[in-house]
Amino acid sequence: MNSASREALAAARERLDALTDNTSVDAAKLAEELASVTSLLHREVSLRRVLTDPARSGESKAELAGRLLGGQVGGEAVDLVSGMVRSRWSYSRDLVDSVEELADTADLTAAQRGGALDDVEDELFRFGRIVGSAKELRSALTERAATPAAKGELLRSLLGGKAQPVTERLIVRLVTQPRGRSLESGLESLSKLAAERRDRTVAVVTSAVPLSDRQKQRLGAALAKIYGRQMHLNLDVDPAVLGGISVRVGDEIINGTIADRLDEATRRMAG
Repeated sequence: MNSASREALAAARERLDALTDNTSVDAAKLAEELASVTSLLHREVSLRRVLTDPARSGESKAELAGRLLGGQVGGEAVDLVSGMVRSRWSYSRDLVDSVEELADTADLTAAQRGGALDDVEDELFRFGRIVGSAKELRSALTERAATPAAKGELLRSLLGGKAQPVTERLIVRLVTQPRGRSLESGLESLSKLAAERRDRTVAVVTSAVPLSDRQKQRLGAALAKIYGRQMHLNLDVDPAVLGGISVRVGDEIINGTIADRLDEATRRMAG
């Protein structure tokens, strides 16, 4: 996103956080309503262009959004979207992407309130690994000829009762409404959003054998010191690592043996 859209999204995130700090707001319902707005804006290209037209005043765009959405979604969703269209957006698609992010964040907030955010993070990661290793499943979920309803039914049969309801909703939305994204990139974005709910960074850790609890604690502490924030470890086992460990934090990849990397981390912090 360019600077105008980044600023608009940052303001929208603040408004969403302020709204969902009020526990009387049903975050899951808000997520569903924002997701429906995302679908509308994605489908109606002319509408989203009008709502992001810099030649129109913010108030006139907010009034239009209120008229269109009033009675279709709740007041909280109307207020959020009206506030968003008052802002300036670099591209009309940025508005759609941002409403979708707010929908996902609201669902993750619902998980956080229910004490299920850690489970959702882990389930998103594990589902990504399953899809990555099961070509037939990935093909079924990304096949253009398959209807969204069929894909949703397949996912519900796989995840229903086996994953948190929020995890199921997030994955079903991603698969049935990909909006040009790959399944892998969509899952990664969801994982990052989940981590941000706790002000944490995700570290994807791949090791030849499962790490012991002590190793996980040491690695998490070392990475937290290096990056200056709490880390959430997504753990994966791959014998091809040949006794070592690979850690990916964002675009940065750290390779080496467990002992070497932990010792190096300790030395770096000691100066």
